[in-house]
Amino acid sequence: MSAPEATAGGRRNDRLRRRKIVNRLMEGLAWLAAAIAVAILGIVVFSVARKGASELNLNLLTKPPVPFAPPDVAQGLGNAFIGTLIIVGIATVIALPVGILIAIYVSEFAGPWVKNAVTLTLDVLNGIPAIVIGIFVFGLIVVGRGQSGFAGGFALSILMLPLVARSTMEVLALVPNSLREASLGLGVPRWRTTLSIVLPQTIGGVVTGATLAVARVAGETAPLLFTSSIVGNQINWNPHHALQTVPVAIFELSESPSPDDHARAWAAAFVLMMFILFASLGARWLATRSRRKLMAR
Repeated sequence: MSAPEATAGGRRNDRLRRRKIVNRLMEGLAWLAAAIAVAILGIVVFSVARKGASELNLNLLTKPPVPFAPPDVAQGLGNAFIGTLIIVGIATVIALPVGILIAIYVSEFAGPWVKNAVTLTLDVLNGIPAIVIGIFVFGLIVVGRGQSGFAGGFALSILMLPLVARSTMEVLALVPNSLREASLGLGVPRWRTTLSIVLPQTIGGVVTGATLAVARVAGETAPLLFTSSIVGNQINWNPHHALQTVPVAIFELSESPSPDDHARAWAAAFVLMMFILFASLGARWLATRSRRKLMAR
């Protein structure tokens, strides 16, 4: 081997060694960043659970609050959990079918220009601050009619809509075109192909999008301050009236001078965090399962 060839080979080995060192360094930094994120989440969950441990019991979910109650009176935030369940349910009933229909139209029927326009609109709508949505619904529905659970559900449905539509669009894009072509080749109309062949393949993705959307809006406070926050302390199932919700209750209890109210707020925050955590984990599992099924076809 000549001297120039030996020199070139040494340089290549040096570059390869440097690349391996840089690669390992970047992998280490990535692992460190992931560990920091997990550690922060663990610290937050532990801190919230510790501060609300004294109020983490069944009364928190079943008993209504009792203002100026003596210490031996059992109370909780049952009205807030029931109100959250009703309002989020209303939002889901509104946003889920509308979001799925938008995704089907954009993915299966719309032309390129319409598809780009609707996609951009959904992305912009997804980025609008929640408080702006609350003010919009306040001026549209609440003024002249009063606050209600329906107004709160409508505000949350606007926040859910882009999440449901975009997640459904992504899953529809994973359905193989061969399924569509085979159905159309047999003379099946396009609408029936979409309804009977394409849409059943996306059930997991639709459920995933709906679950993530519910997890997001369950913790929203700003829209509900404008649409459903002037409430009493009794448990109310009527969505025509303003209903208490967990985020608004946490906000109100955090401003109370009573340590017991602060502990109750921390306990409610912990329950809400656990719901969002398990809903997100379930959505991830459903998304992975649905994607594997689609890619296997």
